[in-house]
Amino acid sequence: MKIQIIGYSGSGKSTLAKELGEFYGIPYLHLDNLRFYGDWQERSDEEMTKLVEDFVNRNKSWVIDGCYFKIFPQRFEMTDKTIFLNFNRWFCYRSAKQRYKENKHTHRESCPCPDKFDWSFRKWLLFTGRTKARAKKQLDALNKTTGEKLIFKNRKQLEKYLQELKNV
Repeated sequence: MKIQIIGYSGSGKSTLAKELGEFYGIPYLHLDNLRFYGDWQERSDEEMTKLVEDFVNRNKSWVIDGCYFKIFPQRFEMTDKTIFLNFNRWFCYRSAKQRYKENKHTHRESCPCPDKFDWSFRKWLLFTGRTKARAKKQLDALNKTTGEKLIFKNRKQLEKYLQELKNV
């Protein structure tokens, strides 16, 4: 099983990746963990591509969360299932704010840097990361996938899917 999870910041991609990885007993990779290090320094696209390619080549099955469409784009063509968390910007904003409160001055499993909720991230959540061009990139990536395509517009739809998956 090869699963790719895409969606907007704060939609819960990393949480879902961990949940599905544990459910299926397969490794999961958070792309933010590869992009960032230290105090929000960033790896180059080339470095990230090499790390993702190595991960994919080492593992027969996997879950990868994160968009980064330029990073090893072949992964989209390899998936058995791609999940797009197309949640409302205000839901994502509230989720990211709650995540910050819970992880203030620490780091999450999915990102090695201290969590932050500064003005530039808030702007990203509500506006910059929500442009029509970015939405098109999400859909283009989804359309490149060869396996099952799932789009969830809210948490309730996702929870229903997860419940059905666990009851099979």
